[in-house]
Amino acid sequence: MLERARVLDAGDPLAQFRERFEVPEGVIYLDGNSLGCLPKATPARLEQVVREEWGRDLIRSWNSAGWIDLPAKVGAKIAPLIGAQSHEVIACDSVSVNLFKLISAALKMRPGRKVVLSEPGNFPTDIYMIEGLENQGLAERRLVERGKLVEALDGDVALLLLTHAHYKTGELFDMTALTKAAHEAGALVLWDLSHSGGALPVDLGACNADFAVGCGYKYLNGGPGAPAYAFVAGRHLSATEQPLSGWMGHAAPFAFSDDYEAAPGIERLLCGTPGILGLAALEVGVDLIAEIGVEQLYAKSQALSEFLRQCLAEGGVMLDLVSPADPGARGSQLSFRHEEAYAICQALIARGVIGDFRDPDILRFGFAPAYLRFADMAEAARHVAEVLESGEWQKAEFRERAAVT
Repeated sequence: MLERARVLDAGDPLAQFRERFEVPEGVIYLDGNSLGCLPKATPARLEQVVREEWGRDLIRSWNSAGWIDLPAKVGAKIAPLIGAQSHEVIACDSVSVNLFKLISAALKMRPGRKVVLSEPGNFPTDIYMIEGLENQGLAERRLVERGKLVEALDGDVALLLLTHAHYKTGELFDMTALTKAAHEAGALVLWDLSHSGGALPVDLGACNADFAVGCGYKYLNGGPGAPAYAFVAGRHLSATEQPLSGWMGHAAPFAFSDDYEAAPGIERLLCGTPGILGLAALEVGVDLIAEIGVEQLYAKSQALSEFLRQCLAEGGVMLDLVSPADPGARGSQLSFRHEEAYAICQALIARGVIGDFRDPDILRFGFAPAYLRFADMAEAARHVAEVLESGEWQKAEFRERAAVT
């Protein structure tokens, strides 16, 4: 399989882009769905921001370097990656904060309805944000298994909140069908794109989505804690009232009025002063992903994941696949169930094969095709086979849980 991998790598149209990222020697990085690799252009860009824009030009850079416009500028660059218009996306805050803003806004747009519908096992922050609003008496949380979501869309549902690609399994929702069903029930829809934005084709406009949020530090390679992004469909911009009425979301922030008036466009999603260093780093990653193209990235991701499955089968590895077998029905990841998934993951990390573990028993491999090779898949499969066959995972050092996994 390694020879076959080398042939595939030789014909890979994206192979050149690996050199645009810092990929440590001896590491097979299968955790780009948690934290993307560092683009090589990022340190120089940050050096420029720190030494020139901040160090030399100081506060003048809000105007001369365009800092004040950076959230909207980066948002506009993210927009085509998720099928949105440039005026519908803003880069700011975190996914959690943006969820709070948009859930609150949706509830206000549906007076008389308080139910926010989601599924059990959705990414925790999505559910926690609903619960937080419920604790304030502003919302009612309803969690329903994914196969029964449509029938749960009754007259009490204000908002359907779902993650496009499930963080554990990678299983995809049909965004178009579920958005249509929600609208027919009089509800709005908020999509969490944290595990799909920049990794697979998303078309918020075509599916008539109302709201979306997404992550900047996974497939967009913006760095740890990178700013997130938020989408509001243009038809909703004037009616969207988010609760964090900070000064940067004001129509005239530098008028310093005592009374709040929301900005007329997507800037109303802003709150406090934007983090310029984080936005500058994120912009580098977004530009690189846009240059490569999401369609090409997803095609390679599907090929990589299928090749890894073939390599595992050739090596006699028996793991329970919990991701959809159809590559078109899953995001850019493969997840397997094993009762000793944590220890196996730690043994692989010790060998330089960095995947991740999700409680209680999920071994997850993410595919960031911009810097992964088919040879990495063959080598990763070899390591998995050796770890399982040798019982290496049984060492005490691999079984003791760390605080961050």
